[in-house]
Amino acid sequence: MPNDILTYSSDDSHGIVSGASLPVDEEHEILSLRPDRLPDYVGQADAVETLKIAIEAAKKRNEPLDHVLFHGPPGLGKTTLAHIIANEMGKNLTVTSGPALEKGGDLIGILTHLEEGDVLFVDEIHRIPRTVEEFLYPAMEDFAVDFVFDKGVHARSHRYRLKQFTLVGATTRVGLLSAPLRDRFGIFRSLDFYNENDLVKISKRSALLLDVSMDTEGAEELAKRSRGTPRIVNRLLKRVRDYAQVRADGVITKKNVASALSLEGVDEKGLTNLDRRYLKTVIEFYNGGPVGIEAIAATLQEETDTLVDVVEPYLLKIGLITRTSSGRKASKHAYKHFSTLPPTH
Repeated sequence: MPNDILTYSSDDSHGIVSGASLPVDEEHEILSLRPDRLPDYVGQADAVETLKIAIEAAKKRNEPLDHVLFHGPPGLGKTTLAHIIANEMGKNLTVTSGPALEKGGDLIGILTHLEEGDVLFVDEIHRIPRTVEEFLYPAMEDFAVDFVFDKGVHARSHRYRLKQFTLVGATTRVGLLSAPLRDRFGIFRSLDFYNENDLVKISKRSALLLDVSMDTEGAEELAKRSRGTPRIVNRLLKRVRDYAQVRADGVITKKNVASALSLEGVDEKGLTNLDRRYLKTVIEFYNGGPVGIEAIAATLQEETDTLVDVVEPYLLKIGLITRTSSGRKASKHAYKHFSTLPPTH
């Protein structure tokens, strides 16, 4: 047999192993709508400017970037910024989450495999168990972890030196972070909801990547219904794209957006069925409030954390509910949204 590339075929026409390029070799990776670089990132101007300065300064000193903590509601770009930091620094990114780090050995295994300047991203960092968190303190401050061998009078401690790395933490509930962990982050940025202009830019960029036609009015209508959140604007864009390709001429217009999202249960303010049930519960069951979050959760048969983390941030942002010391209250804007009159009291 000639000394050539091995080819095996079950018949004369299709080679399983061959030197030829097959269609599967030319398939693209799963399309990501995340920007890769800071210039492509839309919105959060203050946070982006802070990162630009910090990254450029770290490169000039040939040092790793300071540890970074992002906090804010879900879907605002915390994970995307972690990927961008790794790309801008030209280093590898390791991704994990707080609930995944159940034991100290899980964290130590990740830390000891990091190379110089690598980025470790921990999502939902407030959910790291306290025993595991103790290992992070010397790792973040001194780039070392302490091992204890044996027990009792034979116990010995050994300090293992780590390569310098950057920890990027993301949390939706910064108040649950312990003070010792929070104080060890050098860069601390809060991400807020996006305005409509930024969401229009994001939707147009995503439409271009998805190779779908969308006019300006369609982009503006999509932005209005996206709850100020890039993740939601991208999710709704895909649903509207499906609708436009099946029920229309493939072009996303204002009319197509309204029709598609009415099927999804998303109204003109971006409220979902759960949002409307929440508001109607406060207005109809509890006469507009004030009412405790536990009572609302029990009535809706939903988890309290779901209401606090997913539903309430946007309703508070657009002023449909208010938080008081005695509970949640529906605002006059909530009554106006449902075309009802507030109680006379």
